[in-house]
Amino acid sequence: MLRFRSLGSGSTGNATLVEASSGGRRSRLLIDCGFGLKHLDARLARAGLAASDIDAIFVTHEHGDHIGCARALSRRERIPVWMSEGTWLAAGGHDFEGGLRLARDGIDIEVGDILIQPFTVPHDAREPLQLRCSDGARHLGILTDLGHATPHVLSRLSGLDALLLEFNHDSDMLARSAYPPFLKLRVGGNYGHLSNAAAAAIVRALHHDGLRHVLGAHLSEQNNRPELVRSAMAEALGASAHEMLTANASDGSAWLDLRA
Repeated sequence: MLRFRSLGSGSTGNATLVEASSGGRRSRLLIDCGFGLKHLDARLARAGLAASDIDAIFVTHEHGDHIGCARALSRRERIPVWMSEGTWLAAGGHDFEGGLRLARDGIDIEVGDILIQPFTVPHDAREPLQLRCSDGARHLGILTDLGHATPHVLSRLSGLDALLLEFNHDSDMLARSAYPPFLKLRVGGNYGHLSNAAAAAIVRALHHDGLRHVLGAHLSEQNNRPELVRSAMAEALGASAHEMLTANASDGSAWLDLRA
């Protein structure tokens, strides 16, 4: 069985847990850990876990709301941490005391029963990677922090059972916001973040009968509203808005199960 849970998602921090279980064995991957150690420990405790239960960390890119306490957590718990070479260099090229593992687009990674397939995305970071995760039977896509979906991105996410997807901003709210012009251009640009309309277009492109869960994530607290996200998701999926799910910055989400 494969399941996942957001520990929190927003401009102040992002972290996602993925767990595969088979024959009494459990494998757990933490994707990003954009919080301080104490805050991350508390969020893990709310999920019924401790940091020592994590088998590996994957950092998607070097921005603080994603890399957070990755180095400190890896060193404290002796957990291997995966990231691209570009992310590692952009984050300072720090010593991970043997815990660093370098990831690349198209090179599969195995963490216990979890197969990780990283792929590049267009974002204003050194070498950002997003992920497809599988237990062999079910497939989960993690797609946050990108300005637009390339054919490469869409091809790596075909046939999913679940998708955690960035719905960062409402374009009209961003245009009317107090953000300075340069920041509006960055957020709304091709290497920034997905608008609700752009994210909904991705959902439509990836939608098929087997797509069971779409979790909206990385919502801007200033330039978006959960009800706008749910409405955009519902229109893309042909469903009711009240059925749509969004992760928030403080609590993330509940566990979502993908059973074979």
